[in-house]
Amino acid sequence: MKRFLLPLLVLCVVPALADEYASRMTAYAYDGAMRANVQGDGHVTATLNGSNLTVKGDFTALPSAATTARLYSGPGIGVEGPAILDLQVSGQKDGSFEGNFKLTSAQLKALKTGHVYVKLDSRNAPDGNLWGFLLPAHPFPGADVPQAGHGFLPQLDVPGNWTEK
Repeated sequence: MKRFLLPLLVLCVVPALADEYASRMTAYAYDGAMRANVQGDGHVTATLNGSNLTVKGDFTALPSAATTARLYSGPGIGVEGPAILDLQVSGQKDGSFEGNFKLTSAQLKALKTGHVYVKLDSRNAPDGNLWGFLLPAHPFPGADVPQAGHGFLPQLDVPGNWTEK
């Protein structure tokens, strides 16, 4: 009986793997008048461990100083929604942002279905300079780099996105 106890104990102490999310942050939707103000590039990663979410990101080449970064929850990928959590921003035109949060069950559901995104505002683009949806971690080929195959199509690859209401 003792020889079965050790494997059982080992299984009990192995921690659950955290969920990883990522996005490349690109220009927020704009009209022709905002073209000069909505530029730059960024990346964001997030790790979900239970209901604890750690978010880290960076940005470069903004045309004006960064002011705020927040997590938002929209009704679908690429669709705006209300702000849910504030991130700490450091830097001006180049910098970083981060935050640690305990998510509610509604926020967890939104994250796992691809509805949570980061939006970075700047002085000359106070309603959004860069944004990126937190999707399951995937490779980023880089700007203007052709990719073989279907690439990453979040509307098809995020489980439950079409079936949950």
